Amino acid sequence: MPELTERIKKMHGRDTAVAWAFVVGLWLAIIFVALATWNLAPSSTARIVLLIGGATILVLNTAAIVAMLRHYLEDRDFMYGLDIKFLDLARAQKKR
Repeated sequence: MPELTERIKKMHGRDTAVAWAFVVGLWLAIIFVALATWNLAPSSTARIVLLIGGATILVLNTAAIVAMLRHYLEDRDFMYGLDIKFLDLARAQKKR
């Protein structure tokens, strides 16, 4: 059982790292696009609308990923336990 717990922790840690990397990448991409296109906006009103839209995307996507990570943490043993079970089964069938 300790080996399974360790494998679950590793899988969960990798998934969490990937999710946070996605969040950071999304923030960087939106900020880059905002800065790169700032002078293309026809007016200050358009800039404000675009900033509000970009901020909304960032906040909602970040909140969704945080909620997903909380859910993964709550059900971590069950979800990753199933994944490991089926991965081990597939690996054993390949060896035959």
